[in-house]
Amino acid sequence: MSAKIIAIAHAKGGVGKTTTALNLGIGLARAGQRVLLVDVDPQGDLTKCLGVSTTEWLEHTLATALFATLEYKDYSASDCIRRHTEGVDFIPSDQVLAATETSLANALSREKMLRDFLCPLKEEYDYILFDCRPSLGLLVINALTAADSILVPIQAEELAAKDMSELLLTVSQIRRSLNADLEIEGLLLTMVNNQTKLSQRIIDTIHAEYGNKMPIFETMIPRSIRAAELPGTGGSIFVHDPKGKVADAYGALAEEVLAGGSKV
Repeated sequence: MSAKIIAIAHAKGGVGKTTTALNLGIGLARAGQRVLLVDVDPQGDLTKCLGVSTTEWLEHTLATALFATLEYKDYSASDCIRRHTEGVDFIPSDQVLAATETSLANALSREKMLRDFLCPLKEEYDYILFDCRPSLGLLVINALTAADSILVPIQAEELAAKDMSELLLTVSQIRRSLNADLEIEGLLLTMVNNQTKLSQRIIDTIHAEYGNKMPIFETMIPRSIRAAELPGTGGSIFVHDPKGKVADAYGALAEEVLAGGSKV
């Protein structure tokens, strides 16, 4: 069966995209799924979270793969895949990817380079997750063109519901011109503090604003200092704080994703 590709994306930074890509991916692997994580951000935060402290010595990254695709060179997609100890494969990223995005601007079929590169890998995995940069530039458009669905983390804070209009417009444009089958996997509330009335009011506002436009996951990711420590650990919340509330939440999110559900 061909992999389901999910782009984890939001134009706003600091909403938990990388944390979600890491822990959802490993949560799916813990449930027996074959998972590939793809770092589609030149900052390489997901790559660092997976234990690659420096990318200077990496011969193969997403940038080298896309450059090869751009230049129609023979390139084995498996060359840039690395294995993490918690059972997921991943394709690392580095700052060179920013130059790749610039080069894509002048390429034919520039929105489809990531899709074309990943095509040979789809039969080898059950899930492929993209950790997208906080923008709606050409790399993110490539991710959405290649994806079956988009998962949108949104921080439970004031004004959060107002940050979605540009992303929804982009999804609509992608559907019209590049990927008619792109679905919205769901809106994921992150950094939730259930102990305050303000947080509950924000959650209610987000449901009122977007509940009729897209699915909203029942699982909410709580705010946690332990989760904030993850970038320095080289692994997931399931190892760093296995009995904590965030590990429970990402385990539940993986179950929701596996269960499927309505899409819009």
